[in-house]
Amino acid sequence: MTGIFPETVLSAESLILRPFTSGDVLDNQAACADELIQRWLPLPRPYTLDDSATWCTKTTGALRESGDGIHFAITDATGGRFLGTAGLKKTDWRGRISEIGYWVAPWARGYGIAAAATRAVGYWLLVDQGFQRLELKAATGNVASQKTALKAGLQREGIMRNVGFTHAGRVDLVLFSLIPSDLPGA
Repeated sequence: MTGIFPETVLSAESLILRPFTSGDVLDNQAACADELIQRWLPLPRPYTLDDSATWCTKTTGALRESGDGIHFAITDATGGRFLGTAGLKKTDWRGRISEIGYWVAPWARGYGIAAAATRAVGYWLLVDQGFQRLELKAATGNVASQKTALKAGLQREGIMRNVGFTHAGRVDLVLFSLIPSDLPGA
């Protein structure tokens, strides 16, 4: 049983989460070439404009249409500046579970953007889409991502040994989750 998430725009505090466009290519490329993002995500190295154009204009749409998930460009609600991404992947439609991933561009770090975006996507997934579980996996060494997960309201469950990979090799991942009863007012 496979579904497809509806193309969606979400609002979160001073952010807009929307589908990627060709207008995101330059900022997406600059962010994905950042040393910190490259440290934790197995993105192409070097991350070229062609890689970025393919992601922004083809891959994100293809992943949504395949039922794998949905990927949002995070932008500033007032000026529209590209700030990062939050997306769902590895969606289990029968089990009603999906995994979230995110990153924030170097020029936008330190403002709670990933946590706000994760809360918005989690609420949309669990309430509006009727899912039962949101998962997040962060490398044990990626303390900033783990803090973001907790700030977004996810619960730490444990360590998944040798399950992730980065450019440096295999890594253990910390598993976090959010279920409907974790939401405020549940």
